[in-house]
This record gives sequence, structure tokens and C-alpha cells, in this order.
Amino acid sequence: MEKTYQPQAIEEKWYAYWEEHGHFAPSGEGEPYCIMIPPPNVTGTLHMGHAFQDTIMDALIRYQRMCGRNTLWQPGTDHAGIATQMVVERQLEAEGKSRFDLGREKFLERVWQWKAESGGTITRQLRRMGASVDWSRERFTMDEGLSRAVREVFVRLYEDGLIYRGKRLVNWDPVLHTAVSDLEVTSQEEQGHIWHMRYPISDGSGHVVVATTRPETMLGDTAVAVHPEDERFRHLVGKTVDLPLTGRQIPVIADDYVDPEFGSGCVKITPAHDFNDYAVGERHDLAKINILTPDAAINEHAPKAYQGLDRFEARKRIVADLDELGLLEKVEDHTLMVPRGDRSGAVLEPFLTDQWYVRAEPLARPAIEAVEAGRIRFIPGNWDRTYYEWMNNIQDWCISRQIWWGHRIPAWYDAEGHVYVGRTEEEVRARHNLGNVPLHQDEDVLDTWFSSALWPFSTLGWPDETEALRTFYPTSVLVTGFDIIFFWVARMIMMGLHFMDDVPFREIYIHGLVRDPDGQKMSKSKGNVLDPLDIIEGIELEELVAKRTSGLMQPQMAKRIEKATRKQFPDGIPAHGTDALRFTFASLATTGRDVVFDLGRAEGYRNFCNKIWNAARYVLMNTEGHDTGVAAEDVKLTVADRWIISQLQRTELRVREALDGYRLDLAAQAIHEFIWDEYCDWYLELSKPVLNQSDDPALLRGTRRTLVRVLEAVLRLTHPIMPFITEAVWQQIAPLAGKQGDSIMTQPYPVAEAGLVDNAAEADIAWIKQFVLGVRRIRGEMDLSPAKPLPVLLQNTAPEDRARLENYDAFLKTLARLESIEEVTGEAPESAIALVGDMQLLVPMAGLIDKDAELARLDKARQRLQKEVARLEGKLGNENFITKAPEAVVQKERDKLADQRSALEKIETQREKIARV
Repeated sequence: MEKTYQPQAIEEKWYAYWEEHGHFAPSGEGEPYCIMIPPPNVTGTLHMGHAFQDTIMDALIRYQRMCGRNTLWQPGTDHAGIATQMVVERQLEAEGKSRFDLGREKFLERVWQWKAESGGTITRQLRRMGASVDWSRERFTMDEGLSRAVREVFVRLYEDGLIYRGKRLVNWDPVLHTAVSDLEVTSQEEQGHIWHMRYPISDGSGHVVVATTRPETMLGDTAVAVHPEDERFRHLVGKTVDLPLTGRQIPVIADDYVDPEFGSGCVKITPAHDFNDYAVGERHDLAKINILTPDAAINEHAPKAYQGLDRFEARKRIVADLDELGLLEKVEDHTLMVPRGDRSGAVLEPFLTDQWYVRAEPLARPAIEAVEAGRIRFIPGNWDRTYYEWMNNIQDWCISRQIWWGHRIPAWYDAEGHVYVGRTEEEVRARHNLGNVPLHQDEDVLDTWFSSALWPFSTLGWPDETEALRTFYPTSVLVTGFDIIFFWVARMIMMGLHFMDDVPFREIYIHGLVRDPDGQKMSKSKGNVLDPLDIIEGIELEELVAKRTSGLMQPQMAKRIEKATRKQFPDGIPAHGTDALRFTFASLATTGRDVVFDLGRAEGYRNFCNKIWNAARYVLMNTEGHDTGVAAEDVKLTVADRWIISQLQRTELRVREALDGYRLDLAAQAIHEFIWDEYCDWYLELSKPVLNQSDDPALLRGTRRTLVRVLEAVLRLTHPIMPFITEAVWQQIAPLAGKQGDSIMTQPYPVAEAGLVDNAAEADIAWIKQFVLGVRRIRGEMDLSPAKPLPVLLQNTAPEDRARLENYDAFLKTLARLESIEEVTGEAPESAIALVGDMQLLVPMAGLIDKDAELARLDKARQRLQKEVARLEGKLGNENFITKAPEAVVQKERDKLADQRSALEKIETQREKIARV
């Protein structure tokens, strides 16, 4: 083995080895276990959420693979309709062209060309993360097989009466000229106004006041609503009001939707431009007047004075005209949530258009029942309430998009507008005897989520009855974030039940979002985004600054982010390697909670990898070329050997239970504690007296065998979370432990053996550890050199203590670095004291320390701590800080204060002891 751990040197080598040897493919043996990767956008790059999610999935797959299951982790990417089209349109824009210059066919050729050249970034990054997906089965939502499945589903749903075309309100992007899903809407708080307008009552008896944040929509008003029990306006119900600027009269209606306590108690109703108003309009059979063009300009249905004006220009003109007519009551400043398209940044409009819809309610009923009956289980279980809430109030799903990149809707129209749905134009013509009647295909494409909803069965070959489909459907578990339960998870369940007559997965593991150390969501505008590959490979400061500030429109924001980045990462980000990052994610993977990511934690796990590497080098140096007792019968085990074997069984049991329960954090904790605390810090040290002092061949064989066998087993235990370092070390250790095979991936996962649990050995080692730690604590408190041999006096020893002292004298003197161990009776000299059970362990102070120098050192430390405690108490006593700072920041300061107070208390105690010497 190399002297130092260099992750880059091993990671690419071993991933290529696994892939070349086909280790990611299903074995064909054992019970099937399948995970479908949530398909990342083909335009995308790996972000922290992907890296976290992929770590969880890969750990589960590698674990189940080693448990003998027939595993498939199905990879693939999503065509990301709007996002991909925007990428290519920007390229054309840079060339002074638009997609309309190319035409649909040439434009789609250009998109496919981009996909071939640049669309594989995220799959390369998945390899860098160690994802053991079966690349031979990689799918793309626009490949021919999946496109065929999409057409098949559309046609069957249409024939079942579950797809229809209708005119309804949608979220409309006036820049992209398409409907967008709720997931593509980012609502953000912005400063605006509320305009209070007077609508005259038609009979001349006065006026009513309505308020709006969008005055331009009044041109499409078709009613004013009041609450049916509001005494102030009951007499107006059934009358009409004059709609200013339009020459139209509109009715006053009564509807429970109105909150009589809000505003004036009168609400303008614009069914074609507000989702709530649309529902009111449906109940009262109101006209729906669309007054906007697809560009969000005023159209021909509005008065001529405003036609052709942009919506915001029309707003200014309308407000001015109302004011001139004396119909503007007042204008108030107002903070409101403004919906914007996440791709274009444009303010979205509720827009009345013809779109294709899926009737959701008939599909939702069996999907609700499947979860209620336990056929699908959410982990953690509380997410089923979120699922039920949405499913019980589900609306029909708008599945059409007005773009070119995507699955074109398989519907054709004749000159009279009759619609014909079929898999191909030839099928349509044959089925409806259309002969040579001119037909044109629907221009729209399907919502990306439509093809994604078929992912669990379309990727396995449906609609064909493939062997993969029979073997791996239903899949075992879906790993996903809570934010797409509605958009993806629920729709997969509905489609799976309808087309496969079975659930698409048995369990749904819901993980949290990755946040920064202050608990803030990671975003480019906040400047707190971390790229997982930068953590893995490292990045220089200047490159990191450029990366974080690129594309920011506001210079002040860029300066702020640059300053914060330079302060946070003055030396850039060092390389940590994939295993350290994966172990960090695993350690944070508590079910369902958001993940607070701290780079310091990843640094700690980089050190953990070093610890494993160095431990392996120690083992190899002491076992290579020696008899490791693999085939020998004459083997003796020390108490330390029996203890570490016993601890291994307990750890194996803990880790299996944790992985089976989706608690990767508990699995990581158990592994870390065993390797770092038990195997490295204690067992390797306990092995030294035998290896360095014993001349008993059987005892030497026993210790060497234990060294390699325990390390080999714990490498297998750790492999699902840290695949690279475990493979690299296992290749060196396995032959010495008598293991055969070309990869750790194909080895069985460790199983605890109850017969190897040794309570007596555990009790003896616990006593030894307490003894050694007592001496080490005294050294630390008294600032004594670790290299200085110490005399130890013992008082109040019991018979079992004397027996252990006799048996384990070599361990104690080696690990605690002792000059002598002596039992004393009567009064002992002034000593530092530690307890080992009821036995007192004393280290005489006389002659070991310079009393005056030590007191001076402690006084200096005490002053520093007192100053820091006072500073933190002042900060936490500041009400402004407590109320304005994020809770995570406040808690961090509280924790610091508790630590400083504890340290100060220890200094005081130590000073008192030394003063008595």
C-alpha cells in the first residue's frame, strides 16, 4: 500500500474496474431488489441534493447486493422539456437566430445534437460519486422505447375517458409561451400596491369598493361578490354595477368564498385570470373573458384604448384613467407573493387556454387505498398525511406544454377541428377510415412529469412483457425528497396501479433537503452553494469565487458573496475524496429531516479515511510474510482478541438493523465508533505487547489472525457507504484473511454470530480501558508528557482487581506508559486521583511537575476562558441578536458558551489540586 491515502489515485481506478467487470448488473440470483433513480435533468449537473440522495440509494443497493439479493439500480435521465429547450434557444440566440428560423424539425435535430455532445455531464458525475447503477440499462425519457410507452399510455387513458381536451386556467409563462406546472413556479415576496377602486351601482344608488393587486384584470371582471350573510351588501345581491372603462354591467353575487372581514367585503371576480375566481365563476355560470395575449399584452376583448399594451403599461394607464374619473378610492403599499417562472424569471399569469388534461380523481382513489392498506409504506410514516391531503383534494392534471422539445401529443385534427387520438397517424387514418383527408398533428408536447410518471415500468420494457419487468416490478424502494411527493411520487403510484395493476414500489424513503451550516437553504443568490465535486476534488479560492459569482446580475450581491467566500474559504476547499463526502451524508441521513451540511464534518471523515488507511498499513506490516493462522488449529486468542471479535458481532448487528430501518446515520455512527474507537484506538494498541514481546507462536497467530479477519469484516461492513477505500484496502487484506474473490462488492455482508459475543472479555477490557484512561486523564490535567513513565499507586483494590493486574500487567504498562504499579495501604502522598470502579488510582505529584510554572499556565488559561465566557454571555444577553439571528446561529453560540464554562470549571478544579502539592 502507498504510504499516504490519496483518494483520487484509487477512486477512478476501482470504479472503472467495477464497471468493466459487470459488477453493477443484476446477478440473476436471489430475491429481486430494485431502485429506480429519480431521473436527473439531462441539462443538469450534480448538486448537493443529488449527491445526498445518490449516497443513500447506492448504500442500499450495495448492501442488498452483498446480502445476496438480485439487485438492479436503474439509471437514466429526464429530457427536461423547458430547461433543455431554453439551453438550445440561448445557443441560437447567440448566433442571432431563433427556433422559428430553423423550424421544428431542424430545431429538434439541434437539440439531439446538444444532447449527444453535452447531455452526459451528470452521468459522468454519478460515476464520480461511486454510483453502482447498471449503466448497460441506462434510459432516457425521449429514447424510442420510453417514447413508445408514453404514446401507449396516452392513447389508453384517452380511450378510457381519462384524458380530455378543455379550456381551463393554467400557470402561463408569457416569455416561454407555455403552461408550466406548479413545481416550475417560484413565488417570492415583492413590494407592490393594492388599488381600491369604485364600481358605481347601476341604479345610481352609490358604489361599491373593490381592491386588487392587478388593476389590469378588471377589464375581464364578470361579477362582484359579497358574502351571503353580510348585512351591509345583502340588498345589492341581484343588482348590477357598472364596470368602469368597459361600458359593461356586471352582477353582484353572493358566495361563501368572500371573507367579509377582509378589505371592503366586496371582491371583484375575474374568472379568466384568477384561480379562485375561476372556481366562483364555475359555481355561478359566469362568463370567462380572457383579456391577455400569450405575450401578456391586452387583447381584442378589452376596450380599444388598452389593446396592444403590455400588462404593466396597461396597469399604469388604467389606474390613471380611474383616478381621472374619480373612481380610484386609494392606493396602499403592500407586500405580496409574486409567482415567477423558475426558468424565465417572468411574472406568470393565470391564463385561459385549450390544454390536455388527465382526469385525476378516478386514478387517485386506488392510489389512496394502496397506501391506506399498507401496500406502500412511507418512511418516515408521517408523510402519508401529506400524501392523503393532496390526493383527497386532487385537481385534473394539465399535461400539455406549448414547446417543441418533448413527446408530441399523439392527436391529429382535420380541417373541421375534429380530434383523432392514436399511436401513429397511420393508425388514426385506418381506425377512422380517413383515407387521404388532410390531418395535422397537435403542436403541443407532453409535460415532462407525464413520462416520468411511467418511469418504474417504462424503463423495464413496458408495454412489452419483458423478463426485467416480470423480475423487478414492483420495485423495492423509492428514495426521494418531500418536495415532489405530489408531482412525481403520487403520479407514479396512479399510473403503476392503472397500467400494471400493482404498486410501483413497496416503500418510499423521504429524505430532507441539504442546508448550509446556518440551516439556510442553499442557493446561488445566497452564495452558500457547495458543489459536491469541489468537495471531492478540491478547488482553488479564485476559481471558487468565480464560480459562486458568475451569472449574478447585481454587482452588490456578487461583491457580498465574494467577500463571504474569501472569509469562509481563505485557502479554497481541499480535496476530501468521495468516500469522506459519502460518509458525511450517511452520518446526516436521519429519516425525513433536513440535512445541515458542515464542511468541517467532511474534513473529520477525511481523517477517518486516513485512520483506516494507516490501520491497514499497520496490519499489513505485522502480518504480511507471517503465519496469520487462517488454516492453523493451534491458535490462542488474548483477551483483547476475544474482546474485539465480540465487539465486531455487536457492531454487525447494529449496522444491519440500522440499514434495514433506513437509518444510515446510525449505521455510520456504529461503524465509526467501532473502527476509530475500538479497533484503531484500542485493539491495535493492545496487539502491540503480543506482537513485540511474545514468543508464543500460537498467541502470535491468534493476534495476527484477529487483526486481518476483523479488518476484513469491517471493510465489508463499511463498503456500502465508503466503496472506494474499502475495495482498495480489501484487495490487500483479503488474501491474508483467507478470502477469495475479485471484488469486495461480490462478498457476503457480515452476519453477527451470537456465539462469538464474549461478556467476560468485554468486562476485562472495559476495566483495562478505565485504568488506562484514568492515567491519561491525569496526564492531560497535569500537563504531563505522554512519553514520561509514571509511577502508579493503587488503593482499595478488590480480589478481581488483583487478578486483572496480574493477568494484564503488560497491557497496562504499555498502553498507560507506566514505570511501576504498586498497591499501598495507609496515607498516600499528595496525588492526582482517578477511579477504576471502587479502586483508587493515584499518581504522586511530587517531583513530576513544576508547581509555580503550572499554576502560572493555569492562571493564564483561566483569564482567557473568563474573558470568552463574558463575551458570549454578553452576546446571548443581547435581545437583538436573540430575535434576529437564525435559530441555528443562536444555538451554536449557546453551545460555545456551555463548552467554555465547562473548560473553565476544569481549570479551576485542576488549579486547586496543584495548589495543594
